[in-house]
Amino acid sequence: MGLRIGSGIDYHQLAEGRKLFIGGVEIPHHKGAVGHSDADVLLHAVCDALLGALALGDIGTHFPDTSAEFKNIDSRILLQRSYDLIKERGYRVINVDSTLSLQAPKIKPYIAQMQQAIASILEIEVTDVSVKATTTEQMGFVGREEGLMAQATVLLEK
Repeated sequence: MGLRIGSGIDYHQLAEGRKLFIGGVEIPHHKGAVGHSDADVLLHAVCDALLGALALGDIGTHFPDTSAEFKNIDSRILLQRSYDLIKERGYRVINVDSTLSLQAPKIKPYIAQMQQAIASILEIEVTDVSVKATTTEQMGFVGREEGLMAQATVLLEK
């Protein structure tokens, strides 16, 4: 059995006047993530985990922030394209485990939607997608609500 594990991590600044997308879900908040795409920190971490599992580089290699093609792109498209690279090599996703780090807003009401969005793209069951969240107890850039961070781990099978 050919198993591969990948991990991904992503950070984005938060700023007024931007929409906040996390895990493929728009979340009402007075600040949104800043980035070339829609800046979905969770989906970016999952993309990096998928790509890393097969040593295919990172999200910036495949979807550079210098390319107009990816300006304001929906990160669900980036996740789909990353997953397509995995499928082309004969792998499937077994599960995803992820953790968000943000002070606000509380995302518990949106976790089921995030799990569904990720599961549908990766062709797995919702129960195979874990999305957890934590704060930094008001410490650091996350605690000051200047930014947010996500980590993801994926297990692939040939």
